[in-house]
Amino acid sequence: MRRMFEAITWTVAAVTIAAAASGCSNGTGSSAASSASPSGTASGRAGDTPVADRAAAAKQAQIKTASVGSLGSVLVDGTGRTLYLFEADRTSKSTCNGACATAWPPTPTSGKAKAGGRAKSDLLGTTKRSDGKEQVTYHGHPLYQYAGDSKSGQANGEGLNQFGAEWYVLDASGKKVDKS
Repeated sequence: MRRMFEAITWTVAAVTIAAAASGCSNGTGSSAASSASPSGTASGRAGDTPVADRAAAAKQAQIKTASVGSLGSVLVDGTGRTLYLFEADRTSKSTCNGACATAWPPTPTSGKAKAGGRAKSDLLGTTKRSDGKEQVTYHGHPLYQYAGDSKSGQANGEGLNQFGAEWYVLDASGKKVDKS
């Protein structure tokens, strides 16, 4: 009987922790539980990365390279999510806010990001967003994820024209990859 009580207690604790974590901020100014998916429905997920992992990644981002389909080796974050540049960003200052930042979440960091794979540490930087949060830049481009990428290895945002300009993945030299 005592073992059953302990098992129930641990199960309740795990469910409580998971429920609390799903309401944590995802670094874009909205809670993960209220983030809109590309179809417009609420989702407690940003791809296949748990909330706690995203919160840890936001402390000091890691930017690395990975092979993503026919695009070849492109920049990804520490969880393998494809990163994009926004052609409306003419400087290292982000112009993607509000609904744009919901569809294209900025890559957050606290302090200088770390390079991995073929990513070059001397091309990494940060910019302060209008909400005061830090965003990773690469070769002067603010970096974003795409809400339409549901897991690592996807690049569904490649070549899309949304919010007034086109979106592209980047290679290790910081240049856009245009295979659209």
